[in-house]
Amino acid sequence: MYKEFGISEEIINLINTSEEECKEEFTKINKICEYNSLKVLNAFQKNEITESCFNETTGYGYNDLGRDKIEKVFAEVLGSEDALVRSQFISGSHALNVCLFALLRPNDILLSITGKPYDTLDEVIGIKDNPSSLKSYNIKYEQIDLVDDDFDYEKIENYLKENKVKVIEIQRSKGYSTRKSITIEKIKNVIKTIKNINKDVIIMIDNCYCEFVNTIEPIEVGADIMVGSLIKNLGGGVAPNGAYIAGRHDLVELCAERLTLPGEGREVGPSLGINKQILQGLYMAPSVVSSALKTAVLTSRVLEKLGYIVEPNYNDERADIVQTITFNNPNKLIEFTRGIQEGSAIDSNARVEAWDMPGYSDKVVMASGSFTQGSSIELSCDGPIREPYVAYMQGSLTYPYGKLGLMKAVQKIMKGGK
Repeated sequence: MYKEFGISEEIINLINTSEEECKEEFTKINKICEYNSLKVLNAFQKNEITESCFNETTGYGYNDLGRDKIEKVFAEVLGSEDALVRSQFISGSHALNVCLFALLRPNDILLSITGKPYDTLDEVIGIKDNPSSLKSYNIKYEQIDLVDDDFDYEKIENYLKENKVKVIEIQRSKGYSTRKSITIEKIKNVIKTIKNINKDVIIMIDNCYCEFVNTIEPIEVGADIMVGSLIKNLGGGVAPNGAYIAGRHDLVELCAERLTLPGEGREVGPSLGINKQILQGLYMAPSVVSSALKTAVLTSRVLEKLGYIVEPNYNDERADIVQTITFNNPNKLIEFTRGIQEGSAIDSNARVEAWDMPGYSDKVVMASGSFTQGSSIELSCDGPIREPYVAYMQGSLTYPYGKLGLMKAVQKIMKGGK
């Protein structure tokens, strides 16, 4: 069967033996999927989702029943007081931008305790000069790097005792770094430490790539507010765009007024017919995230057996859907990414090239043969062209499609990329 797809006998055997070795991890993932599916179904039923919730509004978007119920469902699923779920968010980075500007005021301090955030926030914060950045509003930014893939508790405690911090930002996923992603247990421990020193500091979580990977979300272990994208995990590959902000009601209200305008906030914002896709995407999300995790586990095992450095290892605890492979070779990074593109349903004939992508300081190579542009929950792979030449692979709407894409990518690096 796979030979008809152009896959060699050697790679078919490698994939099949690796798949057998991953069965125990797949069983764990299935159990998490079942739990989160029950959570989603319960939220739909509790909030009485009906076909009328699919109706669209236009213009100002007043009295959008479906939109308002969607936000109640997301709040229920994520264990939060409130949620803002809108197609008006262009991306997860846009939602993070809205959240930061909503919570911070001139002379406030923003502290990141997971090192430098993702590249797309450089100009938002002012790490890279921009006249519209937080820095241009006299908002101070400081960061504390991780130590051995965990929080630097001593530095965090000392900084909080010596400074009045308004917002602490924690980015769970690794971004374009080589560190480990942050588990819920580590989030729980550091929040307890922070709140013992300053109960009023706002703890904000960038939860992109992490939803439904486990059975607990950051709000449920004490975070005040968190942000994620609908073209990642919770969109289930169905939502065509959008993002969410979830957490304390007062903080979500501030974000709503920053997204739209003070005095109107969440009361405006037409759904434009997207409600059904957002609800259907959330409904599918536990299963889709499960497929993405299985694809990542198999990828980790296969590439490890081929001699590459992988993170996480196939049987490690996972915090997100991202799988990294360190190639230490730019050509292998590019060829692997090209293989993922060739194994995609959309634009499989496109030749991936490194390019200057907006918001990034290095050229980026990116494969995303996706139904939704830039969707990270569909099978995708990307990475900056800089040492040590790491591929960041994530997603797959179904496990079989992920497995097929992996076969193409492995064959590509075994044939070329020297």
